[in-house]
Amino acid sequence: MKITGNKNHFLNLAEFQIDGKAVKEDDRYVVKDNITLKNLVLSSTRLKSKKETTGHNHSGQEEVYFFISGQGEMQLNDDKFSVDPGDIVLVKDDVFHKVYNPSDDEELYFICVLHGARHE
Repeated sequence: MKITGNKNHFLNLAEFQIDGKAVKEDDRYVVKDNITLKNLVLSSTRLKSKKETTGHNHSGQEEVYFFISGQGEMQLNDDKFSVDPGDIVLVKDDVFHKVYNPSDDEELYFICVLHGARHE
């Protein structure tokens, strides 16, 4: 897929790298937000092996997760399921969601798009 226009607007999902600021970084993950857009947050997460994200929900905000590399698990409310590269998960308004990386040695890399400002 190619998006026309300025090269700053072109993103390749297979080699997706966000140019943005690190908004969270600890022993579990590195989360970066791209600040190009005003009404959407484009975020990437590099989740380390044997780690998980902080589970949360957002009132009034939906999200779309795109899994790029690694294998993991995602939880939506009480439903926990496997995710693989190429999987897309839609998170509805106010649904609890959490991502797990059960791998012994492989990073789980995914991107997320959400409307509005980060609420976490």
